[in-house]
Amino acid sequence: MKRRMFAKPLGDGAELRPLEPWHSEELLANVDRGRESIGRWIRLADAVTDSASAHAFLRDYAEKAAADTGRIFGIWLHDELVGGVLFRIMDIPRGYAEAGCWLQPSATGRGLVTRATRAIIDWAITERGIHRVEWQVSTGNDASIAVAKRLGMQRDGVLREHYLFHGRRDDIEIWSVLAHEWR
Repeated sequence: MKRRMFAKPLGDGAELRPLEPWHSEELLANVDRGRESIGRWIRLADAVTDSASAHAFLRDYAEKAAADTGRIFGIWLHDELVGGVLFRIMDIPRGYAEAGCWLQPSATGRGLVTRATRAIIDWAITERGIHRVEWQVSTGNDASIAVAKRLGMQRDGVLREHYLFHGRRDDIEIWSVLAHEWR
């Protein structure tokens, strides 16, 4: 196996690595492989439609990383980008972060998102001093709700018809874990 700089092994041939603008073609291919399933729940499939939009999306996250307001990481399985995890929001002074994920269908059922999210939450809490990590999920997204449960998150409540997406309004469940619960 090739050793990567800044890679965190996730087991079973998977690695977590920072996702950089130069990965834009890999991101586009990943989204294309799972466009329908990814697009059912999150806007990533609408945001990444070609090489330019993939590059712009990753450039935006590079700017967030430089400003310390967000991060994005890819999940590679046997050297193929199959999904990712991110901090859509990181507010270091307030001690708050909102985590999210996506995964192409061929990589589901392996625990990759749970392991990758566990790694970034651990980093955010232990290295960056984050107090609260939040996970927002559509009430119908059973797989993502299961991840929140496996991570030991608590369900805080539901924002009714909060998420306008493709002409429909979804209820959003808010899950969270606090630093003292994580430790």
